[in-house]
Amino acid sequence: MKNICWYLFVCACIVTGCNKMLDEDVVSSVTDDFYNTPGGFTTAVNGSYAALRSFYSTERGMTVTVFGTDTYTNGSDGDFKFTNQYTSQLDGRYAHLREIWNAFYQSINTANAVVSRADQVPELDSVAKRSGIAQARFCRANYYFILLQMFGAVPLRLTENTQIVTEAHRDPVPDIYNAIIADLNYAAQSLPVTQSEWGRATKPAAEHLLARVYLTRATSEAKGTHDYDSAAVYATKVINSYGLSLLPDVGQVWAQGKENNAETIWAVQYTNDALYNSGDNNACRFFLMQYDVLGGMKRDLANGTPWKRFRPTKFLLDTLYADRVNDARYNKFYTVVWFANAGSAKLKVGDTSVYMPGQDVSDAVIASKNYQLVPPRNYTERLYPSLNKFADALRPDNQASGVRPFIAFRLAEDYLIAAEAYMYKNEKGTAVTYLNTLRMRSAAVGATDEETNAHKEAMKITEAQLDIDFILDERGRELVGEQLQWFDLKRTNKLLERVRLHNPQGGPNIETKHLLRPIPQDQIDRTSNEFPQNPGY
Repeated sequence: MKNICWYLFVCACIVTGCNKMLDEDVVSSVTDDFYNTPGGFTTAVNGSYAALRSFYSTERGMTVTVFGTDTYTNGSDGDFKFTNQYTSQLDGRYAHLREIWNAFYQSINTANAVVSRADQVPELDSVAKRSGIAQARFCRANYYFILLQMFGAVPLRLTENTQIVTEAHRDPVPDIYNAIIADLNYAAQSLPVTQSEWGRATKPAAEHLLARVYLTRATSEAKGTHDYDSAAVYATKVINSYGLSLLPDVGQVWAQGKENNAETIWAVQYTNDALYNSGDNNACRFFLMQYDVLGGMKRDLANGTPWKRFRPTKFLLDTLYADRVNDARYNKFYTVVWFANAGSAKLKVGDTSVYMPGQDVSDAVIASKNYQLVPPRNYTERLYPSLNKFADALRPDNQASGVRPFIAFRLAEDYLIAAEAYMYKNEKGTAVTYLNTLRMRSAAVGATDEETNAHKEAMKITEAQLDIDFILDERGRELVGEQLQWFDLKRTNKLLERVRLHNPQGGPNIETKHLLRPIPQDQIDRTSNEFPQNPGY
């Protein structure tokens, strides 16, 4: 890999307070021998996590996973609408893809250094050594899995680059899957169930990712005979074995300050300490409509910085969230009312300024209100319900990046993985049980126990309703915005179909070639041998 890994990107863990959290800081001016010491080994282990902050909760990571799907299309702003619209600008020069590729391979090389050098640190005790290797291999597996889903065959390097290598080859997809699974098996066997420093890899995190990997491989060219069996086994282990549980209130899963909850398996760490935070953590901005130009409104921390990048599709709002009586998720996940925070001739502070009722109302009713009443027919690229999962009111100011962790793995997905795997194993009764458990958790709470129970009953489905489209719909409802939708549609061979049906901006242009992203052109240019681009680009 010529110049993929020019240097060993390493970080130090800074731990303060009683709620320990994994933070990274760049270490410079150290010699190569430093990494053969216990302190250097620990530094390299922490550095294995570094590229996570290039992908999760960032514009680059979210643009290539949320955009261009059946649930999200483009708002009015941003330079990367072509990702959603699948135009000719989506090519090997695309900066987001280049940045993800380079950041991942830098951290892969750091992880390789951990694995390669562990035995060269004689002072290192066996427990620390095995834990460090397991964390590095977990990170390496996650990077390769994301690269594999996006690009297909990629260079597979499992040993440290200590000098510039001018050749790179795209290794077979089955080999990459085997390496990912081997890394995760080692991690699952070696890591503890919990860590004292939140954000470090754990046994359930490794098993959750194994379940996701097996479910994805089951529909790939590398599929194994027992992939659905394995996906079911690991998903159910995570559900049953480690004390994790679905929160009773789905709206609390993403509550700021409560991300380290019983449903969270693993989260990527950000912090309100500017020294250790990443300026790329901007998920809190991307899903917001332009409230700050409307009557009685000004931009503030509570309402967020409206970058107007990602706009929900009509399919998401009108079909997936059609049932707002029994299913609480739309009302929990979306902001539909804004209250005046500046005041105006018509409004005083605290009055309703904007309301999106989610159903049609007449022009006469709209005209009768002293606030802006916006039915679905009047949604625009600037005006739409805003996903609030990532709202971040603890930033220092509205110019600052986000400070909250990003929940990358949570238990709800294990219920969905188990349901899908059991469906394909022709155990539909078991599949429906997992789906109904998850769906009933999201039932609306009524004024009485009888009403609440009626909502729960209405949330149940039958075996006759179960198919892959229903599961994709359920994943869309539950995991909306969580950087999974593009991967889900691709792995189920539904990307082309559902984008054409439900994304008017992307549908006319999407082609078979878009099942893979283009290889970054600078990777092709800096390789001395021929490095093939993905077909069609």
